[in-house]
Amino acid sequence: MKEKIRVALIYNSNSKFLSGTHFDNTYYNFFIKAWKRNPLLDVTYFPTDKRFDASKLKGKFDIIFLWSNNNFEMPEEIVGIHSLEIPVIARCGDPVDATNAIKFHEKWKIDYYISFYSEEFFHELYPKNFKYKTIFYGVEPSLFENINSFQNRIKNKILLTGAIGNKKIHSRIINDILRPKWNAYRFYHLRTKCSDLPFVDYTPTLQHDYIGDRYPKLLEKYAATITATSYNPNIKYWENAAAGCLTFMEITEKNKGKFLGYEDNKTCMIINEENYHDKFQTFLSDPNNSKWEEIANEGRDYTLKNFSNDVATESLLNLMKNLV
Repeated sequence: MKEKIRVALIYNSNSKFLSGTHFDNTYYNFFIKAWKRNPLLDVTYFPTDKRFDASKLKGKFDIIFLWSNNNFEMPEEIVGIHSLEIPVIARCGDPVDATNAIKFHEKWKIDYYISFYSEEFFHELYPKNFKYKTIFYGVEPSLFENINSFQNRIKNKILLTGAIGNKKIHSRIINDILRPKWNAYRFYHLRTKCSDLPFVDYTPTLQHDYIGDRYPKLLEKYAATITATSYNPNIKYWENAAAGCLTFMEITEKNKGKFLGYEDNKTCMIINEENYHDKFQTFLSDPNNSKWEEIANEGRDYTLKNFSNDVATESLLNLMKNLV
């Protein structure tokens, strides 16, 4: 049997995202469940509230993994990490926190970063000498088994979920002054526009019963769904496709979504702010055309092959092996 990689995962004991009881279990399913499934990972979890003394890890671990590269859901203080020769990997937090996160690079002796961003997008936020690898986590395979037949789904509406921007003009002006790039109206601009369309069923994250591990059950009610982010694609892109939906994906030069590998009219329907309405109507005017199910099935197959938590764990394991 191959030797296991011994990993110490450090996070705050009050972390909601790693609790398994949060409305978004994406991170719990990957960092807790999927990691434990991998026979070549030996993970020890260190939930810590105040002060974590990393010196106790010496000689016992091959990798230190930080749940976040800033103070979000991390111990208030990590000491002794500079005296160790153990490689440190950190998950990148929200892009809006990148400026604050940079100061933790030296403080926590971070060697490598991971997230689902493209490398190009990462280096727009962080210095070029920071090392980074894209890891497409987010699809927990067991949650996407035995999905509802495409033929039995709602076809006269298109599903849209997630946050949108405040459309009131005074709010937009204030947000553009305070956070010119990282406000919801700019970050979810097309998603916000789509939420007003009469044939779109829009539901905010916490205004439905399909939270946590039940989210795929909402997706599989619909033949078609929309995923749209202005700056970089997020986990919804591959969650929607994994549920067997005909997924309308915003992929543009601006959000650099091509790196995901989805293909227009083959594994998804690519939209932008110029063509989205026409593309929706192409589906809605002929919803029973067999090509839609074919595209949805191809998208699902591509997603489960490339974006599952088990594939992501293997990709991360390869990085760990190289660092060790």
